Amino acid sequence: MDFKKHIPYEEGDYYVNEQGYRVFTEKYHLKRGYCCKNGCKHCPYGYNKNTGTFKK
Repeated sequence: MDFKKHIPYEEGDYYVNEQGYRVFTEKYHLKRGYCCKNGCKHCPYGYNKNTGTFKK
């Protein structure tokens, strides 16, 4: 597995949902610069985990 360098968190990079999970925002995903293909809720890259494809 190819591990990328950790990007320090800044305000607005994530929020904690009702279940207590950290949810990364579109801002953080863009700052990170690549899609992790985990089907993130706020993925700006348009990845669909069910089909394994990207939207255009």
